[in-house]
Amino acid sequence: MIVLGIDPGFAITGFGVIRYEGNSFKLLDYGTISTTPDIAFDIRLLTISQQLERIIDTYKPKQAAVEELFFNTNAKTAIKAAQGRGVSVVTCAMHGLEIFEYTPLQVKQAVVGYGRATKQQVQQMVKTILCLKEIPKQDDAADALAVAICHSHSSQIMRRIKGE
Repeated sequence: MIVLGIDPGFAITGFGVIRYEGNSFKLLDYGTISTTPDIAFDIRLLTISQQLERIIDTYKPKQAAVEELFFNTNAKTAIKAAQGRGVSVVTCAMHGLEIFEYTPLQVKQAVVGYGRATKQQVQQMVKTILCLKEIPKQDDAADALAVAICHSHSSQIMRRIKGE
């Protein structure tokens, strides 16, 4: 199963593509989609969609795992980030991907085994699980890989519960 993990945003959207088969992970690609404030907001959202389409067309994932947003301060930033997240979800849906959503707590629990793990602990586990030589440089990309790993573990459990 090929999974596209997404850490959504509007300035930076992290993505990670992994293959998960028989309790084994293989990294296919990861990185970020960046937009700059000097570009009109609608064009920034369009850029995110177009880049995600390119990734989907290249790797042909069947499922996307998207991290849910958590904001507790700036409502204006939260609204823009939510719009970026919405573009990610709609782009995946338009390409027929099954979409699954996970909270940051669920991701940390699945990847580290502790829901209050630090960002560094999550990144270290992503490195270990995917057999990487170093931690992925971009935090958003590492977060997207963690979401994809979380989904891979969760989907396996759900298949067992359903008896598949």
